[in-house]
Amino acid sequence: MISFPNCKINIGLHITEKRADGFHNLESIMTPVHWHDILEIVKGEENASDVEYKSTGIRIYGAKETNLCVKAYQLLAKDFSLPPVKIHLHKIIPIGAGLGGGSSDAAFALSMLNSIFKLNINEETLDNYAARLGSDCPFFLHNKTIFAYERGDKFEQVKTSGKEYVIVLVKPKVHVNTTEAYSWIKPVKRKQSLKDLIQQPIESWKENIFNDFETPVFEKYPAIKNIKARLYKLGALYASMSGSGSTVFGIFQDEKHLDTYFRSSTIYQGKITI
Repeated sequence: MISFPNCKINIGLHITEKRADGFHNLESIMTPVHWHDILEIVKGEENASDVEYKSTGIRIYGAKETNLCVKAYQLLAKDFSLPPVKIHLHKIIPIGAGLGGGSSDAAFALSMLNSIFKLNINEETLDNYAARLGSDCPFFLHNKTIFAYERGDKFEQVKTSGKEYVIVLVKPKVHVNTTEAYSWIKPVKRKQSLKDLIQQPIESWKENIFNDFETPVFEKYPAIKNIKARLYKLGALYASMSGSGSTVFGIFQDEKHLDTYFRSSTIYQGKITI
């Protein structure tokens, strides 16, 4: 079986408070983007080890056991009798980019294993498995625009305009460490929730919807700040860093060809409905 795990962007990201468990409460609007990896899972040989894993495309560092697709298999194998499998991940979505590519791969792997081996895991239980792999993994099981809150693992559907726009993602050759980025944040509770702000016209988002990571990340990595400024100069209706970075996205009314403006970066362009 082959699937195409997609990425996401955060439209606004508010870090509201530090939790007693060491994590942070936040709120964000998350919406899917159709920039995707390619994931294949097939049954392995009878006498093979539990998981035969290989990756191509963008290089993924670390041992096989640390890969989230492998962890997804091992998580289900604790509760179900699974035969050996072969997993091949062709990585296209940039790593450490604030796009949730690894979480998406894990969520799609869970769904595929459920389907291939007819495990009959219901939606709620599959969500619970996904949450154990990462706070935003359940999002990718549904792939709809949602309001995320608490640790980013609680979701609520939001109604948006349903209009189609062009989105451009720019990933510079900069890696932002998420744990380090959180250490730079001073949590603040906002007067208006992103759940309400997203209902406003997109032309107003520039003045009202913010990613709290931008201030400290832009200070440390001015190149990321410059990308956002350039996207606005090129006509973006709204531009922002996604997650803790380093990808910056711009939402445009019409199709754009911006490769020449960001020659040293990885670029994706497609359609998005928000």
